[in-house]
Amino acid sequence: MSRIGKTVLPAAMVIGDLAMTNLSLLAAYQLRFRSGLLPPAQEVHQLSDYAGLAALYSVLFCLFLFGQGGYRLTRGQSRLDEFSRVFTVVSIGTVLAMAIVSFIAPDFNFSRAMLSLGWLIAILSIWLIRMFQYGLHSLLRRHGMVPERVLIVGTGDMARAVQQRISRAPWLGYQVVGLVGESAGEDTPTVGIRAEIGDLVRGTGATEIIVAEPSLTHLDILDIISRCEKEHVNIKVFPDVFQIITSEAAIGDLDGLPMISVRDTALRGWNLTIKRTMDLVFSAAALVLLSPLMLLTAILIKITSPSGPTFFVQERVGLDGKPFQVIKFRSMHPDAEAQTGPVWAGKGDPRTTRLGGFLRRWSIDEMPQFINVLLGEMSVVGPRPERPVFVEEFSQRVPRYLERHKEKAGLTGWAQVHGLRGQVSIEERTAYDLWYVEHWTVWLDLKIILMTIMETLKGENAY
Repeated sequence: MSRIGKTVLPAAMVIGDLAMTNLSLLAAYQLRFRSGLLPPAQEVHQLSDYAGLAALYSVLFCLFLFGQGGYRLTRGQSRLDEFSRVFTVVSIGTVLAMAIVSFIAPDFNFSRAMLSLGWLIAILSIWLIRMFQYGLHSLLRRHGMVPERVLIVGTGDMARAVQQRISRAPWLGYQVVGLVGESAGEDTPTVGIRAEIGDLVRGTGATEIIVAEPSLTHLDILDIISRCEKEHVNIKVFPDVFQIITSEAAIGDLDGLPMISVRDTALRGWNLTIKRTMDLVFSAAALVLLSPLMLLTAILIKITSPSGPTFFVQERVGLDGKPFQVIKFRSMHPDAEAQTGPVWAGKGDPRTTRLGGFLRRWSIDEMPQFINVLLGEMSVVGPRPERPVFVEEFSQRVPRYLERHKEKAGLTGWAQVHGLRGQVSIEERTAYDLWYVEHWTVWLDLKIILMTIMETLKGENAY
């Protein structure tokens, strides 16, 4: 990575955080004591009274953020994950700074209203400046100003899939300098063989290696690490998600014996009750709030396509492989599959009505599925349900496909918010579904719901 990527950008992030922290306290002071928008304070403080708190707060915030990796130039950072990180760090920094100052100056009476305002403004302003900075970083990467040169170890389907994903995401700033094969004479063009990996790193200027060859043993991977020991290069391993693992490995112990957990089912016990409660609350609220739009949609369907029903009911496969009837607004002509049989909808699908195309683009046709959620047949978040004919097909060619039915089907899911909708790789979609099943948390569900709203507003990959 260039000098601008290593030093200037992280330094700019630190400066931005320090500036927003102090400006937030300044804004909070003005709102509390000078604006007249709040009831008069019993005791009017001077801005200088908070100078020590501001300095301590700024230092603590940057230290905590540094400890959480907040100044690493990560790629593809989620806005919601960043908000969660900023919220946590600002909250902890505020409480700790107040505790320290209270210990040093016990007679000083802080303005609780001002500190509450400062806490809220700091969270929003720091998150916004970081979103601006991440957007700037993506723009610089897209134009090749902070490149990360990558060698991909492997020549098979997985290696090509990684290469294609990188090519579709120029904002990540990766530049694939070549594939590394097992031996000379392979059909796929390579820049060299694995035994020369150290020389290849030096010759290509690679700063990162992605191992994307599932047939490699742990000894092969250790050999790659050994050959690159003297090189300043990051090494990542792309796992065989179906045969080995879909989750992040967690290190623990069994009475002192080191153990690596590769699968830990999250949705069980009380977590099931929590998730069901969330489903009831979200589905009931959605049906009430969206009822005017749903009524209008039903009327428009009958006006524009009077020969067919308003709702479309179709059998899908849900929890434990049991079938249920999913409810949608009809978006296609009656008897749409009379000529084609069961097929996935595609872009510009001629079976879709004019109104139906609009409904599908903005996912309005999916709204009646909140009834399925309320009835307990579906969840708000989970793997999207497929028709029995497709389940039969996919289970024959996609390893572990049926494991996605160990949880309720969802209105939206981890795969969908990552653009895996419509006619995309079912293997990749299944990998995302299995990851969700093994990583469920309340925050993850909330994150997916918020990401779904943002993705719906984009209207991409929905047809």
